[in-house]
Amino acid sequence: MSNYVTAIGLDVHARSIKACALNPMTGEVSRASFGYDPASVAEWALGFESPKAVYESGVTGFHLCRALRALGLDCAVGAVSKMQRPAADRGRKTDRRDAEFLARLLACRNVVEVRVPDERTEAARDLSRALADARDDLQRAKQRMSKFLLRHGHVFDELTPTGRRRGNWTRAYWRWADSIEFGEPDDDAAYEHYRDCVRRCEEARDALARKVAESAGRPEWKPVVDALRCVKGIDIATAFLLACEMGDPARFPNAPSFASWCGLAPSEHSSGESASRGGITRAGNAHVRSALVESAWHVPMSSRDPKPLAPGQEVAPAVRRHTTKCNRRLIERREAMAAAGKRPCVANCATAREMACWVWAIARMATA
Repeated sequence: MSNYVTAIGLDVHARSIKACALNPMTGEVSRASFGYDPASVAEWALGFESPKAVYESGVTGFHLCRALRALGLDCAVGAVSKMQRPAADRGRKTDRRDAEFLARLLACRNVVEVRVPDERTEAARDLSRALADARDDLQRAKQRMSKFLLRHGHVFDELTPTGRRRGNWTRAYWRWADSIEFGEPDDDAAYEHYRDCVRRCEEARDALARKVAESAGRPEWKPVVDALRCVKGIDIATAFLLACEMGDPARFPNAPSFASWCGLAPSEHSSGESASRGGITRAGNAHVRSALVESAWHVPMSSRDPKPLAPGQEVAPAVRRHTTKCNRRLIERREAMAAAGKRPCVANCATAREMACWVWAIARMATA
């Protein structure tokens, strides 16, 4: 943290900001209320001696922090999950008390600051998350359509010439789905709506996937994305997500700290002579954790051969050797856990944690 004298707590909402300034040397406390106007907040705060402001991380994002810094006011975003509120205060929650609570935490140097990404990094992260949202929307639309058909006794059961059942959402499936008609006009209208939703969601997902691939080729992302794509189970969209969510890998001192930030570290409840460890903490970046867990499911189906490079993919020989070692190591560990009788979900979480460590190391090598 930078040196400062006056600690300013900001309770930020969509249309209002409650502020509390505390000088721990004199004990003086000042309060003010504003609309969502960074200029007014900065003008008031800069009237104090060596001020620094803080507000809680949350849905308000980083816009206010960037705006206040641009106006000359040092501002931080505090990790709300790390703020320990006294039990006696939980029944008396007001904006004014929240602002004072933040000011006192900052005065005690007891605020864990959240990294504030630059606008370009945040924009890339927003694009990656939009693609994930589009995939979720498509999955929901397909679920609604298929279950609507099931309720009316329609089930796709077409076989190939060799006798295997054809998969859903293929061209054959859509030919079958487009041929279905109902006896009631209302059912026809509902079914047309569900089909249109699926097609619109597919178009939106494909459009965002193309934009992600385009952004992944930019100079600020290409080295890390190309390096991470050498890990089996990680495609260009997942590599881009990991790169933009991680930002600068050097901000993590080591691989276990990155795995902990992903929420893949084992939980622990120990006291005295007793020690107990449980499942993963899930206390971290849910987007990265989900991507790594999904990628880890591909490990048992992978071979030990190096993953071939895609057209346009450029990877340094040292990074290429490291990713090959990563793939072999993950496969060997997964086989060892399967031989030890570990449940697939437990083995997969352990694989995802180790993959997180490799991802951090590969990203460091690619940006060195």
